[in-house]
This record gives sequence, structure tokens and C-alpha cells, in this order.
Amino acid sequence: MSDSSNEKTGPAIVSIADALIKSVRGAAVYNSNVEVAPACILWPDGDRQWEPVVSRLQGEMPELCVLGDFDPVSRTGPAIWLRMVIADRYDGIKVPAGIIPILYLPGVRRQDLRAVTECPERLKPLAELQYRGAIWSQVNSKDWTIASFLGSNQGGLGLDVAGDNEAKTAMRLSLFRLLDKRIDLLRDKPLIKDYFYKLLTDGDPIRELLLWLNDSVVFREQYDTNAWNAFVELCKSQFRFDPSQDGELEAATRLAERAAPWDSVWQRFAEAPHKYPRIPDQIRKTSLPTASTLFPDFGGWPQWNDAQEDDLRSSLNTLSQSTPEDAREEIATLEAAHAARRDEVWAELGMSPLAMSLQQLARLAAVTADSLAAGTAADMAAAYRSSGWQADDAMLRSLEHVASDADVQAVTAAISAIYAPWATDAAFHLQQTVSIEGYPGGTLATLRSSEHDNGTCFLFVDGLRFDLAQRLRERLTHAGLQFETSTRWAALPSVTATAKPSVTPVAMLITGGECNVDFNPDVRASESSDGKSLSGGYQFQKLLEQNGWQKLSKSETGDSSGKAWCEFGDIDHAGHDRGWKLAKQVDNLLGEVVSRITQLLGAGWQQVRVVTDHGWLLMPGGLPDTKLSPSLSENKWGRCASLKPGCVSDERMFPWFWNPTHEFALASGISCYRKNVQYAHGGLTLQECLTMSLVIQATGSTKTNDNAVRRSGDLIEDIQWKQMRCTVRLGSIPDGAQLDIRTHAGNPETSEVVQLKPFGDKNRCSVIIEDDDLEGHACWVVILDCDGKPLAQSSTTVGGEER
Repeated sequence: MSDSSNEKTGPAIVSIADALIKSVRGAAVYNSNVEVAPACILWPDGDRQWEPVVSRLQGEMPELCVLGDFDPVSRTGPAIWLRMVIADRYDGIKVPAGIIPILYLPGVRRQDLRAVTECPERLKPLAELQYRGAIWSQVNSKDWTIASFLGSNQGGLGLDVAGDNEAKTAMRLSLFRLLDKRIDLLRDKPLIKDYFYKLLTDGDPIRELLLWLNDSVVFREQYDTNAWNAFVELCKSQFRFDPSQDGELEAATRLAERAAPWDSVWQRFAEAPHKYPRIPDQIRKTSLPTASTLFPDFGGWPQWNDAQEDDLRSSLNTLSQSTPEDAREEIATLEAAHAARRDEVWAELGMSPLAMSLQQLARLAAVTADSLAAGTAADMAAAYRSSGWQADDAMLRSLEHVASDADVQAVTAAISAIYAPWATDAAFHLQQTVSIEGYPGGTLATLRSSEHDNGTCFLFVDGLRFDLAQRLRERLTHAGLQFETSTRWAALPSVTATAKPSVTPVAMLITGGECNVDFNPDVRASESSDGKSLSGGYQFQKLLEQNGWQKLSKSETGDSSGKAWCEFGDIDHAGHDRGWKLAKQVDNLLGEVVSRITQLLGAGWQQVRVVTDHGWLLMPGGLPDTKLSPSLSENKWGRCASLKPGCVSDERMFPWFWNPTHEFALASGISCYRKNVQYAHGGLTLQECLTMSLVIQATGSTKTNDNAVRRSGDLIEDIQWKQMRCTVRLGSIPDGAQLDIRTHAGNPETSEVVQLKPFGDKNRCSVIIEDDDLEGHACWVVILDCDGKPLAQSSTTVGGEER
């Protein structure tokens, strides 16, 4: 009868625990033609190395019993009791039929059983079993230790295991977790002390170090003695730092210095700083490098970044006293000094709002260096379509990042210095040109009728200013939708009551009666209508339905075989309600519009025509105000006013779109008839009057995700590995794109990242693979949309090369 299990039979072993169980049971292999079945399998373990995991193994091995104090619940008892169990004489313990009992003997060596006469009394009942049973031991008759079982090529697993005492100690401490490791992932991997200590610290010492630095008290409470000692040893080995002796502030200092080997710790912190919210305050407790330090790097200290923000805030505030030319030059200088801070972790944590805004202020300065105040209205429109709209876009984006009153005031100072004069000059020139040449948007007399095929759905978005329409174009492109655009001038005055009816499919059925103070036109009188006002919405809906148009609510999709009108979006409402804070909502509002377009196309509409009524002016701190005597006006809006009949005024008068015989007053430049107004429309500026319409076609739009997957080769431009960190670069940035790494591309359950990583507004994103055992193995980079649907995928090797 063989003393050891030499042959591996059956299916491939998945984990070390599987291999251990199979090997122990395999000790009972015998030739039934010449041998009888062994009475039991003896598992001697003189150093008690396997003892910590025996109770776990008993859950998978109902035949496993243990030598020790009497405790039948845990299948443990003295030698005589074990004899009763294997003889099936103890009613409380029954070894399953057909399975050979296994007796684990902690503290007992094989040689302890050899000399029966010298055998300790407590073991004598077991001594004769060495002849009737089998012994799980090495081919050299030595007991199986953890190291020998892992490393031996004769009956063991044949892994590359370090033989030093530190590695053996770490191996024993980590045994419980080691049992779960997959053998195929350990082939050709050097199993040294640090590997075993990593098992005790969840396999990621950098993450553990950051968690400890973030909150050392909570961290220590969650770790038992073995795990804490392993963590300390790993830190000493890999980071030349002893957490138990050096303390948190020393760690914070080394982290901020970002020198090797702490540079890798800093990189991990910078990739996901929100996971460690207390670390910035820990660093704040440390001191900045002294002036005598050679080539000091201050970027790791949040207090340095705070000081830089203070300096930038002060510099921006001084721009309120500068000429536009001087302000642009100063902004360019500030941008050169502060641009690098946008790549620091403090910007990711929202601690560099002014540095973030400065990027857009620099863009604003560059665009406004070219004046729009030249040529005809058509010339101005062409210049605005080409590049001028970017000034409005940059101004809005500069406000996205700021929140505190002090920061808003600083950005406002810069906007007032360069944007306000630029917008004012363009407004005065356009108003003067229109006074002489007439308004290019025409009147009711120039309105042209148009026919629309079935399958057309109008989507009206109130206040979709030209620069916002440009953002919408980008989103539609990223969504893979096909569309065409055109520009038009809003009906005057550029308020919803007047301008909205002019873009409806029933515009030819609308006219202007006696001008009222709210600029509401009427339904054109006919046999089926008595010319009632469109105010209130009922008459407009009735007019649509009478002419074959469905009016959809914000969530309805209607009958796509017909024609429909739908209103969606809260841009104008948010502007009136929130003023400059509209800038923070724009992207979310446009995202809702794209979703609505996709919904309508998915419901079968052949085309969605996005139209709007007007744009608007926005000025943080308030638009300049202009006075209009109450005795002259019947009603004052922000940028337009109805004057009383027969009054005499110096205000410029313009014809009402729906009835040119009636005129109204428009405020000059970018001024407003009311005080302290940040958001307004109704006047005559490119921002208020030049609008964009978009026609989105159904072809290819309802299968956006499928198309994106087919274009995966174009979407994923590059995959780079730096140890266990994977960085992916995309050719374009689909809205809501997220990065995942999986062992099986189509199964999200095989994800190997802690959580999906969004790309945001950057085309580059990186994630960490925390399971070191996957290094050198094939995985899949998977790009997902915001709903978790795959956009692209590409195979990769973890770590960057085959091992």
C-alpha cells in the first residue's frame, strides 16, 4: 500500500484547496486485486501547519476527523474515540458510506507512531493504524508541510515557492486565503513573502496603505493581529516605512513628496482621490518643502494649491479695472502660470475651481480678440457661426466650476472685462445695421409655408441658444446619429410668445391682431376659427389637431405614421429661475434632449426636427440696466417694451413680427429695462436672435449601440499597461462612456475592476486590476455606455505581455 499520492487523476484542479483535498484522499488509492481498502488515512502534522484550515476543510470533507479534546460537534476527540468512529461504533458521527475516514493528527509526526513501545499513551490506540491504513506524506516519508506541498514536483503542486524562513512564516499566516487561489494563475509566478503578505492585506498593499492613511483607527480595528503584522511587513519591504513606528504624518509627508517608492502610492491616490477623503487633511498637517530644497515639487500639498488659488483670485479681481486688451494679456499670463494645476489631483477633488475656469477664460480672451462689430447683419451672422459663438460657450463654461461667492466674483470680474465690451460692441453694431437695412428675420409677410411628410416629429426646445445647439451637435455626433443643421433669425421681439409660433408647422395659420402687451399673436380668422389669441396654449393645441398634427406630452411617443409636435427642455425656465447658475445645468439639460430624440427615433419617427424660439443674454453680476419711464410703457420685459399709444420716446422702435404696423421698443446694446437681471431675452443681439435648427434622421440612429460595437476598432485607439494599471485611449468620447476589464467580454459578472471608471470629458481613462494572479493572462477591455451596454471591446494581456 502506497504512503503517498503520486498520481493526479480526474478533472483539472481549480484551487489549492481542491488540490489539497484530492491529494489527501488520494493517499488511499490501492489495487483492489491484491490489496484491501485501508481502514483510514492518517494525516500527521507535527508542526501544526495545517491546523488553522482544518475546520474549513471539514466543511468539504465529511470524513475528516481531528485528534484532540472531546468535541463531537467539531468531529474532534481523543485517539480511542477516533478508533470508534472509523469502526462505525459511535452513533453521533457517521462517515458516509464508501468514503475512507481521514484522521488529522495535529502535533504528531509520522515517526511518533513508528515505535509503538515508545509511543505516547495518548497515541497508542492509533499506532497500529499505520499498518492497516494509509499515511498522507511525501515520497521520502516526511510530513507534508505547506511549503513542500506547494513546491514539490513529486506529489505536490510544483509551484515556484521561496524557501526562506520569512516566506514560510508569511505562507503559514496566509494559508486560509491561499487555499482559494487558482493553481493555473500561480504557475511560473514566484511565491515570495510579499506575495503571501498581500493575501492577508487583500492583495493590494498600495490600497491598504492609502486606507490606513485615510483613517488609521478604523483600519486597525478591522485587522486581526496576523493581518496587521502582514501589513506592517509589506510596508517595510515595499515602501521602506513602518506604520506602527513612523505614524500617519510621516506617511502623509512621503506621499506628498511623490518620490520613489511612494510615487506609485501617489499615482493610485490621484486616480481615485474621492475614495480617500481624509488624506488631503492629513497632508495639510505637514510642512511644505523649504526654500532651500533643491527643485522642490509643491504639487503634492493641498495648502500650496490653496495659496495658488488665492493668488489667482486676487489677480482676476484686479481685471475689473483693466481695459479689454490688458485683461486679455493678463489672462494669457495667468493661464501659463496655472494651467499645470488642472492636472493635479486637487483639481479632481474640486479644490482648483479658478484654475479650471481659467482655461475657459483664456479661450474667451482669444475669441473676443476678434470683434463682431463689422459689416452687414449677414456678415456678422457668418462670423458668429464661424467662431463668435465660442465666446458665449467659453463664458458659460468658465462658470461651471465656481461655487463660492468669492470665486464667482473673480470670474465675473474677468467676464466683465473682456466679454461684456465685446458683446456690447456687437449688439450696438447689429442694432444700428438693422435700423438702416431692416431685420433679416423678416415679418409675417415674408413667412413661407412648408409641407412636412408623415413620420416627422417637431421637438421644440425653448431657449436653445446657438452655442448650446453646437454642444447638442457634438452629443448627437457622439451618439452616432445623422443630422443636418440650418440657421434662422428669431421673430422679433425675441420672446417666447412671439418667436415660438413662428417655428411651428402651423405658422401660416397665425397672425397678429391689435398688438397686446404680451406680444401674443392670434389664430388667423377663418370659417372654423374666430381668431382667438394663442395665449394659454389651448388654441394652439386645437390649431395643431385641426391640421393633422398630434401634440405629444414630454413622455409620449405618439403614432409615428403621422405627424407630431412635442415640447421638451427647461433651458429658458432654468435661466430665468437660476441666472448664472444655468451654466452648471446646461450639460444635464442637453443630455435629456438627446435622450428624448433617441426615444422618438426608437419609437419609429423618421425624422425629428429640433427647433427653438430664441436665444438669450447672460451676465453674472447682472446686465447693465437702462431706464424707461413707466409713463411711457404699458409693459416692460427684460429687453423689450410695449409703449403706450401716442407717446414720444427716444427708444429705437422695431416692427412686431406678426403685425408690422405695430412697433415696440428694444433696449440698446446688451442693457436691460430691469435692474439686477442676469438672464434676459427679447432684444436684438446675435445671442438672442440667431438660432440653429437640427433635423435628425432615423437612418442608423435606432441601432446606435450595435454600430458602435462594429466600430470598436476605431473607438479604442490604444491600450497601455504599467504593471497592473491599464490605460485606455479612445478616438472619440461617447456620452457616458465607461471602462471595464473582464475575463469574459460578454459577462459583466467577470469584471476584474472594483467599479466601472467613467471617461468624463477626457479620451483617456485608467483602472487597476487588483488580483495580481491575473498578470500575464488574457482579458478584455470593454467600453460601455451610460446604461452599461457595450460600445467596443478589445482583447489584452494583463500587465502587457505574456508571462
